[in-house]
Parts: sequence; structure tokens; C-alpha cells
Amino acid sequence: MSGESATRITPGNAFRPEDVAAQVAQGLQVGEDVAEYALRLGDDALILAQRLGWWISRAPELEEDIALGNIALDQIGHARSFLTYAGAAWGKSEDDLAYFRGEDGFRSSYLVEQPNGDFGKTIARQLVISVYQHELYSRLVASTDATLAAVAAKALKEVDYHRDHAKQWTLRLGDGTEESNRRITAGLVSVWPYVDQLFQDDELIERLDGVAVRPSELREPFDAYIAAVLAEAGLEVPQVPNAMTDKSRRRHSEHLGYLLAEMQVLAREHPGATW
Repeated sequence: MSGESATRITPGNAFRPEDVAAQVAQGLQVGEDVAEYALRLGDDALILAQRLGWWISRAPELEEDIALGNIALDQIGHARSFLTYAGAAWGKSEDDLAYFRGEDGFRSSYLVEQPNGDFGKTIARQLVISVYQHELYSRLVASTDATLAAVAAKALKEVDYHRDHAKQWTLRLGDGTEESNRRITAGLVSVWPYVDQLFQDDELIERLDGVAVRPSELREPFDAYIAAVLAEAGLEVPQVPNAMTDKSRRRHSEHLGYLLAEMQVLAREHPGATW
């Protein structure tokens, strides 16, 4: 990549999906390990956005239709940046990766693949994933990979809101009625078996020292934040066994295939169509 023809991506000047795409078009080189890591980040954001989008017109109040829809749009923005960057390694666009990969090509975590359930379960999942993403992006801004650091800097500002939104609803449900407490408690129990996968190191992380964030280092601050929120809400950290997952993220829960069938059907029925 010519220094004269390309603008360096930094947290201070470029971090939108369009900025990443422009860098790719100018010849930005991406190694396969970095691309694989970007897939993990992008797929979590993409699948979570698909789940949250379901709540539009179904949320318990109009304000939540807007709030959950906006959070989903933020996550799509993160996914676009990470997938565009990953795709540069294989000559694929963000749309290629979103709509024309099979289930075995995705690198999403079990947590974001889980069905929404009721509003209490969705908030429980949101609390977990937003606290995790906040810890992750807070450290990824120091990555030696300038593009990952820049995307993380943009994402962090948005995830800060996502975390606060989930916290406020957890407090409201936990300290509300007997029924709301029961539902958020059940939601936490249902998503908690998938939490451990988020914090597992593997060979890819070892090879990307300085580039990737080591997931295991996020567990302590994650646990501390979650414990404080749950205590304030009159809730307890679930004591349940961990689900059998895959730290390489190459195997998935039984729910991902159904989600992809719905998410990808239009693009696959009309490949290359524009509106």
C-alpha cells in the first residue's frame, strides 16, 4: 500500500465502515490470522443485531422498539467494519461474508446465537454481551493493528450506551415486581452457561499477541461489574454448569442455522440485486 495514496486509519480520523472499505480498495493488506480475529468480532455483532432486530414492533413499549432497534443498528455498523476488514484477506465484501457463508464459516459465539426468549432473557443477554464488549473494546483500542484499534474506538462509544441501557433494565426488572424479578432471574440462568466461551484463549489469540485482546484477561473486570449490577438489582450470579462450546468458534449452537436461513434468504434468492 502506497503511503502517498492511502490515509492511515487511526481512532482520531477514520473508523466508519466506509473508511475501512476505502482503505481496502486502496490495497490495505490483511493477514489471515487478523482476518479470522476480525470475523469473530464481526460475527458476534452481526448475529446479535439480527436477534435484536426481531424486537422492532414487539418490544413492551414504544421507546424500547426504538432503543433496541438503535442498538441493533450500532451492532450492524460494527459488523460492517470488522467484516469489510476481514474480507480483504480473501477478496470478499461485507455482503459476501454476511449472506453467502454457510454455518460452518461463521465465528459467532453461542451466546449471541441464543433465541430472544421473553424480554427478560433478552435483557439478560444484553447485560452480558454489552459488558463483555465494553471490556473488549476498551482494550482493543490499544491494538498494534491500527484498523482494529480505530473500529474499537468508535464501537466503544456506542457500547457504553448499550451497557447502561442493559444495566438500567436489569435494575428495573430485578427491583420491580415479583414477576419481573422472576423473568430476569430466569433469563440470567438461561444465558449464563454460554458466558465462559467469551473468555477462552486459543491458538489464534496466542499468535496475535499485541494485536488481539486476550479474552481471559477480561473475565475479572467482567465478573466484578456484573456482580455489582446484580447485587444492586437484588439478583444473584447464576450458579449453573457451563455449556459445551468451542473456543475456536468453528462449531455452533443448533440455533444458528435457522437464524441464517432467515437472514440470508433474500440475498441468496436475488444475488447481486440492488434497490
